[in-house]
Amino acid sequence: MSRPGEEPRSLLEAAREWAVAAGDITLGYFGEVVAAQSKGDGTPVTRADREAETFLRNAIRERFPTHGILGEEFGEHIGEGAVRWILDPIDGTRSFMRGVPLYTVLIGIEVEGRPEVGVIHMPALGETVAAAHGEGCWWWRPGAASPVRARVSGVGELSEALALTTDALRVERSELARGWRRVREEADFSRGWGDAYGHALVATGRAEIMLDPELSPWDAAPLLPVVVEAGGTFTDLSGNATIHGGSGVSTNGRLHAEVLTALSEATIASDGPGDQRGPVA
Repeated sequence: MSRPGEEPRSLLEAAREWAVAAGDITLGYFGEVVAAQSKGDGTPVTRADREAETFLRNAIRERFPTHGILGEEFGEHIGEGAVRWILDPIDGTRSFMRGVPLYTVLIGIEVEGRPEVGVIHMPALGETVAAAHGEGCWWWRPGAASPVRARVSGVGELSEALALTTDALRVERSELARGWRRVREEADFSRGWGDAYGHALVATGRAEIMLDPELSPWDAAPLLPVVVEAGGTFTDLSGNATIHGGSGVSTNGRLHAEVLTALSEATIASDGPGDQRGPVA
């Protein structure tokens, strides 16, 4: 049984409030090239990442002292109950470091291991897309007095779709290369508007496909509830609706099976005998 204030709607309200506040912290560093350090996995981290996550952790501990927390920068705090917050203070740190406004603050909340709440906040754009299980997905836009319902597009043909991925070159160098080329060639067009911003575009009906071959739990945590509550589909590359699969594909739902089939068939073909792939040009 949930404790007072732990219902999905209440958790969503707190998560959205704190995502915006953490985003304001990042904006204090945003707008020019930002210095960074390299973490053990080779990815960059900035002072803004650490300050934003510290703020989020402190806010959660003060209001929900029994909740668990998993964050990209400071690891895991094991809670006493069924609720765990999953934090990425800056998703798209490389974009942030270059003054590109397509980075996000991500908050996901699991309840008894199920992704129940997701917030994707875009500080430099003044947008937020957020959802809670059974409560729908909502889109706060710059200058709007109230949010509007976020819905995926009704596109039913790949030829009419916008396909996105974060790092096209990384995909081209992976086992997904053939499949992704097929998707891109059949789609209306493709772009590199990536990281969580691409998934937010799918949830708000502005794109139909977003591929992320590599996702950590803090990258994926808000994506599943946001996309699903908007009427779309989020799975890993194997088709499992999970934030722990190590990869992620968001679609408007109508195209999901076709996209996964294209990626999996091409992967199988590339592993077969006689594959003569050379270096990507």
